[in-house]
Amino acid sequence: MSISIQTNVTSLMAQQNLSSNQAFESQTIQRLTSGFRINSSGDDAAGLAVANQYRADIAELTQGVRNASNGLTQLQIVDGGLNNVSQMLDRMKTLAAQSASGTFTGDRGTLNTEYQKVITEITRQAANINLNAGGSFNSILNVYIGGGRTSNQAGSTQINVDLSGSSNAVDAGSLGLGSTSVIGGGTDFAGNTVANLSDSNAKFNNTLTTGDTTFTIQYADASGSVQTKTVTVNASVGGESGAQFVSDLNAGITTAGISGIAAQIGTNGKLQFTGGSLLQVQATTTGLVSGSEPVTSGTSLLNGGNYQTAAGAWVTFASGETQALTITAGGTNYVASLDNTNADTIGHTVTALNAALANSGVYAVQTDSTHIALEGPSSFSVSTGAASGSGNLFATSAGAVAVTAPTNSATSTGNALNAITAIDAAVRALGLVQGKVGTGENQLQYAMQLAQSQISSFSGAQSSIRDADVAAEAANLSKAQVLAQASVAALVQANAMPQAVLALLKG
Repeated sequence: MSISIQTNVTSLMAQQNLSSNQAFESQTIQRLTSGFRINSSGDDAAGLAVANQYRADIAELTQGVRNASNGLTQLQIVDGGLNNVSQMLDRMKTLAAQSASGTFTGDRGTLNTEYQKVITEITRQAANINLNAGGSFNSILNVYIGGGRTSNQAGSTQINVDLSGSSNAVDAGSLGLGSTSVIGGGTDFAGNTVANLSDSNAKFNNTLTTGDTTFTIQYADASGSVQTKTVTVNASVGGESGAQFVSDLNAGITTAGISGIAAQIGTNGKLQFTGGSLLQVQATTTGLVSGSEPVTSGTSLLNGGNYQTAAGAWVTFASGETQALTITAGGTNYVASLDNTNADTIGHTVTALNAALANSGVYAVQTDSTHIALEGPSSFSVSTGAASGSGNLFATSAGAVAVTAPTNSATSTGNALNAITAIDAAVRALGLVQGKVGTGENQLQYAMQLAQSQISSFSGAQSSIRDADVAAEAANLSKAQVLAQASVAALVQANAMPQAVLALLKG
């Protein structure tokens, strides 16, 4: 090997190795102090890209867990509200069952007052938990979780809780309870168009001078005889509320000596009459300010709580004309024989019929100038014999007359029975909503568990790529330090090698 003063190749090699060893030592120190194996793209570009994707997934899933936790909290709030609605339905069922008993002797109006308050509270609480019709939770609730980046299934990154549509709203209207009541049933006036008696701001029976509303009431007294009495509610300047009008009307009914019959405001806002002994009511108004009529003048009602025929046409009986009607009630046949002596006028015809029907529980009432109806609280049947001439009631030919059953809502317990049916349906509907909310809660719980598991797995995968192996790097640091020290020592020796030339020059 030649000795050169100009180029110290050994020193250059020592310098190169020292530089490499110092870079190695610096990299090792950086990894140990940062805790990362990859501190720059140059350390491992491919590994950094994979690690960054894992880190993004972890960030997404971490927020997804928060989303699921928030969603679970909201559903739990809704669930608590639904449980409360369920308890209120139980109370409504209790009130309805109490009113539905035929032996109940209390005031059904008092029961209905609480019942209506519960209905209002159900709607208020439904709105409070945003699950009323059109509420913010009455929709499809999408909770983004994440974690499905590599999935080939659409929607795998979110949980959907479908609470949309009227079937999932729990306000009283959506549950089918808005128009129910447990008040004693009543009968509307046929053709009555006044339907705002429950409006506290409206005024009725208003007159500028004098006026009144008069009711002609037909009913069966305790002995079974048909009675007719007139009750008049005098109008006042300025009028009165619908509730006050009904109160005044009931006071007049009591004053007239009529028991077991009352007026009320129906759930439809119209004037109704109720009572087992009620047969017919006719209403007329005089001298009232237009728009203040509590009932359409000239209208009438037959007690819808009774079995009844349709109003049958009556034709006066001339001399020699006859017809026999057979009414069967309670297993007994009652025969009314009509002729020109007892059926020459419609009034006489009604009297003859009621005389023949004494103690049968069936009554004849005149509905207008040419029509008569039969009605009673128990089932009965009617058949007509062939008329001998043109005079007849219902028909000139022999045959059966249709008898309709009571309207459920007109009986004392009908509204309550209807309410029970509606409440049962509401309980079922509420149960379906609770099931969906509970399913959503469970889904979010499962989703959080998976997301937390994925966070752990992705964190481990990212760590294996990005994090430094401290034990290995500590060993590398020791190695690098020794190499660096050895390189420095060797460089000293290499730099001293050209001095050997001086020994040659001394000679």
